[in-house]
Amino acid sequence: MTTTTTVTVKLSRSNRIYRSSEAVEGTIVIKSPNSISHQAIRLSVNGSVNLQVRGGSAGVIESFYGVIKPIHILKKTMEVRSSGRIPPGTTEIPFSVNLRDSGESIVEKFYETFHGTNINIQYLLTADIPRGYLHKPLSATMEFIIESGRVDLPERPLPPEMVIFYITQDTQKHPLLPEIKTGGFRVTGKLATQCSLQDPLSGELTVEASSVPITSIDIHLLRVESIIVGERIVTETSLIQSTQIADGDVCRNTTLPIYVILPRLLVCPSVFAGPFSVEFKVCITISFKSKLAKAQPKSDPTAPRLWMALERLPLELARTKRDQFSC
Repeated sequence: MTTTTTVTVKLSRSNRIYRSSEAVEGTIVIKSPNSISHQAIRLSVNGSVNLQVRGGSAGVIESFYGVIKPIHILKKTMEVRSSGRIPPGTTEIPFSVNLRDSGESIVEKFYETFHGTNINIQYLLTADIPRGYLHKPLSATMEFIIESGRVDLPERPLPPEMVIFYITQDTQKHPLLPEIKTGGFRVTGKLATQCSLQDPLSGELTVEASSVPITSIDIHLLRVESIIVGERIVTETSLIQSTQIADGDVCRNTTLPIYVILPRLLVCPSVFAGPFSVEFKVCITISFKSKLAKAQPKSDPTAPRLWMALERLPLELARTKRDQFSC
């Protein structure tokens, strides 16, 4: 039996996914070895966009720090039980809270949950149990996930755009090793640059020619976060995930499939709000065999290198009606 009193928030859905038009339901679970008194049991729901700027990457002067206030999306508090006593053992108190008041129109401010580098969109449930001056208050917090629930969402992004690309020594904006530059290479393919969050990032790639052996072909998913700070727009691009689609020197003129599953909490529908925006890109990297590559320490896999060829493509992500039933 537990020797201390604990409080947890348990949601009715194991995946914790809700729409802004739905009620978030669950229970507050209190486990205590003894009977305890309390002044009330309150439940708070908060949603906010938290913005930060890292000086080293953005180069923003110090006077800008701290002026980026969170954007409040949602803030509600309700009393689920009045003052009284909680018996020893396990007590479960059910709750149900509407995220949007009855009759309130569907608004765009309910941005989807997103965990980025400088931008975090987060929704939290907090149970608070104040117990007076002589006792430490009890509390517990649980994050839940918001997905778009607009009735006018399209069945799927229209049109699903497939972009044809080609990568050669002449398309590179950074220096290449002499043997790569002189011998030449050509890689062609196509990629869907507009897709549903429920669908994989798909396409194909073909190595038509390469004088230098290839060691790896990778697909990197990038996020581009922009924040308005004062009169400036600070933009930072960071890596979300990397997927290797070829290891070693691939056969020429063989079509390689591109199939990348999108990570749920690290992506969201592309957002273009007033004070911030969240966009995405795909970076295709082709690494060639080189002794220099082995001697260099590993760092940003999308940074230009003498032994690498790069191609960056914009990626628009959207949620569709059929995504709403994915949970």
